Amino acid sequence: MDNRLPRLDAAWPAPAHVRAFTTLRTGPGVSPPPFDRFNLGLRCGDDPANALENRRILRQSFGLPDEPCWLNQVHGADVFLAKAAGAVTRVENGEPTADASLASDAGVVLAILTADCLPVLFCNTEGTEVAAAHAGWRGLAGGVLEATVRQMRSPPSDLIVWMGPAAGPQAYEIGAEVRDAFVSVHAADALAFVATRPGHWKVDLYALAQWRLRDAGVQRIYGGGLCTISDPARFYSHRRDQHTGRMASVIWFGS
Repeated sequence: MDNRLPRLDAAWPAPAHVRAFTTLRTGPGVSPPPFDRFNLGLRCGDDPANALENRRILRQSFGLPDEPCWLNQVHGADVFLAKAAGAVTRVENGEPTADASLASDAGVVLAILTADCLPVLFCNTEGTEVAAAHAGWRGLAGGVLEATVRQMRSPPSDLIVWMGPAAGPQAYEIGAEVRDAFVSVHAADALAFVATRPGHWKVDLYALAQWRLRDAGVQRIYGGGLCTISDPARFYSHRRDQHTGRMASVIWFGS
């Protein structure tokens, strides 16, 4: 993999044969404004042909061992089990409907698309199992992280997690329905919300994700603190721009 290519490497103590990073909007892509340049999403308004070409560039230029397992993300909590080449890795339409995926076969590349939602990558300490989860506020409230931990074969105490760039707590303002989705279930989640104006709060997705992971038994949690809304030079942000592209957070392990 070319270290000069624009990407954000996962900063975590994963085994050396586990590779994980988030792409940046400034990659070697072909998408025109407002999706410039390295949009990898097929459903955000860019010409799908551009996104498919960018996906080809991603695989070729970033040294991916296989085509990623792309998901049809719906802000839910379903987890898809991805298999190695030769096994069934896709559903009929080419992209399984799920918001997380996991793999225990070497060379299977998992991918999550985001543009403010929180990408969360998992591996075990031996580097024999990986997972990726798409955790916006709906997914967090719906338990996508807990579902991912449950579906992994490794015990939670054996997992390492990296949280990629997402809408940050200084910029991400939400309404009462979002706060209620959390606080009505876990009153302590109120600590992740800071009131701004009547009926509105700033929310800390990173804190909400960490609390859920720790409640699920995961202790080694890294990343956080990079705000997609506040960094237009590097990150896509749907909240900031509305019409924009999608970054990919990818993870796999070698044999």
